[in-house]
Amino acid sequence: MAGNTIYDFEVTDIKGNQKSMADYQGRVLLIVNTASKCGFTPQFEGLQSLHTELGGRGFEVLGFPCNQFLNQDPGNDDAISQFCSLNYGVDFPMFSKIEVNGDGAHPLFRFLKREARGLMGSEKVKWNFTKFLVGPDGKVVRRYPPTTKPGDIRADIEKLLPA
Repeated sequence: MAGNTIYDFEVTDIKGNQKSMADYQGRVLLIVNTASKCGFTPQFEGLQSLHTELGGRGFEVLGFPCNQFLNQDPGNDDAISQFCSLNYGVDFPMFSKIEVNGDGAHPLFRFLKREARGLMGSEKVKWNFTKFLVGPDGKVVRRYPPTTKPGDIRADIEKLLPA
């Protein structure tokens, strides 16, 4: 399904419940494809900090585990949820493991990639911890590569939040 905003999509949370992205209407979102066994996995700490510090102002991090990059998130949803909570204190919403590239790519990530292309216009997600900043209107503002630390995105997030 092609959409105009992220609110046109349905996702499955890490507990297996269907959720409409419209539930996040009016919030600034950082949507991230995550992995538990990646060199960038410590970014969970920075993502959680942003979520904690800016959550009261209308910001939310949404994590989507992905196992498409060197088998770096092989566990099931329950194992992933426990890992994130125990090791990084993650309490931002996590979703069921998805694919971000190829024929099996989740429709939400197809949309995100189309709206905010990567290096040299590529739609492909290159690695875990690619981040998509979404404004309160549900439109994709920007894509950040995995090497961009969560704290380095804070100023861009704050520009989209109410004063």
